[in-house]
Amino acid sequence: MAGKGASGSQTTSSIRRYPVGAERVCAAVSFRIWAPSHQRVYLVLDDGAEYPMQAEGDGYFRLDLAHGQPGLLYRFRLGDGRELYADPASRFQPEGPSGSSMVVDPFHYGWRDHDWRGVKADGQVLYEIHIGTFTKEGTYAAAVKKLPLLRDIGITCLEMMPVNEFCGTFGWGYDGVLPYAPTHLYGTADDLRSFVDEAHTVGLGVIIDVVYNHFGAGERYADFTPDYFTDRYANEWGRSINFDGKNCQGVRTFVAGNAAYWIDEFHFDGLRIDATHALFDSSDEHILAAIVHEARAAANGKSIYLVGENEPQDTRLVRPTGRGGLGLDSVWNDDFHHSAVVALTGRNDAYYHDHHGTAQEFVSAAKYGYLFQGQRYDWQNANRGRTGLGLKAANFVHFLQNHDQIANSGTGERIARLASPSRMRAMTALFLLGPQTPMLFQGQEFGASSPFFYFADQTGDLEAIVRNGRLDFLRQFPNLQDEAFRVVMPKPCDRSTFERSKLDWSAFDGNSHIVSLHRDLLRLRREREAFARSANASRVSVDGSVLSRSAFLLRYFAESAADERLLIVNFGENLPVFSLADPLFAPPEGCQWVVEWSSEDLTYGGSGKRPIDVQQRWVLDADTALVFAPLQAARQKAPDDKSLRRWQKAISNV
Repeated sequence: MAGKGASGSQTTSSIRRYPVGAERVCAAVSFRIWAPSHQRVYLVLDDGAEYPMQAEGDGYFRLDLAHGQPGLLYRFRLGDGRELYADPASRFQPEGPSGSSMVVDPFHYGWRDHDWRGVKADGQVLYEIHIGTFTKEGTYAAAVKKLPLLRDIGITCLEMMPVNEFCGTFGWGYDGVLPYAPTHLYGTADDLRSFVDEAHTVGLGVIIDVVYNHFGAGERYADFTPDYFTDRYANEWGRSINFDGKNCQGVRTFVAGNAAYWIDEFHFDGLRIDATHALFDSSDEHILAAIVHEARAAANGKSIYLVGENEPQDTRLVRPTGRGGLGLDSVWNDDFHHSAVVALTGRNDAYYHDHHGTAQEFVSAAKYGYLFQGQRYDWQNANRGRTGLGLKAANFVHFLQNHDQIANSGTGERIARLASPSRMRAMTALFLLGPQTPMLFQGQEFGASSPFFYFADQTGDLEAIVRNGRLDFLRQFPNLQDEAFRVVMPKPCDRSTFERSKLDWSAFDGNSHIVSLHRDLLRLRREREAFARSANASRVSVDGSVLSRSAFLLRYFAESAADERLLIVNFGENLPVFSLADPLFAPPEGCQWVVEWSSEDLTYGGSGKRPIDVQQRWVLDADTALVFAPLQAARQKAPDDKSLRRWQKAISNV
């Protein structure tokens, strides 16, 4: 039994739901914290009342406060020190990370998504969203109003950039300091629940981006115990988290519990785990496997979708745990993005160095996902990736834009502003009809012109560190070594940089042709069996061939020949087609190919659809994507001998 405090008795006999944090237990509020570096820990309420906590072993302290209520504000005092600390597992910080923590009752919210069965890896169309810039207001409540628009275009699942508490009044969220507390900047904890609930109501899943490779600016966790961190591994974002060293079990429990918490208490449909390559762990069970296990268990039978970011392109992330893998569903594929950017802009500077935007790269990406699966990678002068030839298309997430890549342009310009409209339409067709899972970045579906900069509200010494670090990173691009860039680069810590990154939704109506392009392509992806089944089927469901350095075809097979499709893309100049010595271009028996869809349709702002009869010579227009469907038709009859000899003489220049 714990000691007796001024407000009544405390007990440690009741069972908690999570190892740390404040939660309702029967008629009390139970507080539990991991602070193995201290002999004594005190709970301090906002009114100044202070209570000693009971040591439970393994560095944990607990206090059950009778008659505690949701909304109660509290902090902790460690040992003989006088400084007060927010709860590392705080469920909400009404005044930010340096203020008091608030007791939250997750069962107060009345969920309406009882029939929602979760999100599977197959058949998804992802949409990356940053709540602070998605609308002018930058709140969950404002973002909810846009959800039907996304659903109607064909989005199936939102991928929400981190929303846990971070320092300052604006930021990307990847420098969060309290991983259990939804930031107060976008609304209350129940506002976040309402956002997820409403998304489910309109038919959208929601996964959340989580960061487990560092704890952001401040790192006050060391005041509870230095065992949160390790110096045995280098980490470019901060001190590495201790997942495999002395006294690491409390850290592992804290992080894996956080993964379960988002699934359980906020009904998220999965996680996108940031920079998994910086989760250093030599344990028998890698921390990622522990996260996967806890997250899936918390789903209580519902399907959840787990995505990882992994710069080294380690395919073990998406292999089953029973076969030496870590059990995630998908990984982001930078290779496809890099090839696409080079094809769209003609530039392959810096980390685009090994990509050339050629037809072969796009055929290989469609068939195999990662392009680098263990061979030499010149930019890093080393091997990159691991083999993944047996993986499914759904194991890879493809994108033309994401938060990092737009900001890394230096000017924050979106890729559509750097490429010709016709080539962008053709690339969008490849992107949305390719077998891998597509992910759009907010505003991409309507051709948003607003930039997306790197922004982080830091002051003092940190302001200069953030700005100089950003400049140093971008100097890998030769054109950004220009000293003038130091002057014109938007300052990450200026609020104006954040405000300029907000979406202008008036463009949604103004760019109706771009909206139509995305809506129609996603309808094809959803309704045409050949496209719909390609993500989860075996590799033989999609094959491809190179027509020229810039042109290629992808053949989508189906159970019925009538359902097969052919996608031909040209990122170069006009290509005359006399014949194609390629069986993938041969139509199904008794059929001929006819154009079903063209990226040059006037509806999309194109120059118009050129008539094409593939039984005659034809021309594949520059910067065009075409979808061909089989139509029952007779074979072309050979001309009589006299006509044939005349034809052959003409084409032989005799």
